[in-house]
Amino acid sequence: MDHIPQQVDSKFRYILLASARAEQIMKGARPKVDDPSDKKATAIAIEEMHGDRVPWSLGPGADKEPAASHNADPDPALI
Repeated sequence: MDHIPQQVDSKFRYILLASARAEQIMKGARPKVDDPSDKKATAIAIEEMHGDRVPWSLGPGADKEPAASHNADPDPALI
């Protein structure tokens, strides 16, 4: 795993994406590679990631806090 696709920002995210895609394939998703026969789901997922065939996005930013009601009384267990 010396080379990760350019659109993936870290090795950790690459592993998460590839493992999620491998799980989808094992559950019956159609592989997006030319010849998926005789390949394990993880190998197919990695090949798809390198071919930029799996769309993904980061979703909402981690720096955003979930919306909280400012009118609610604080939870005494948290104080």
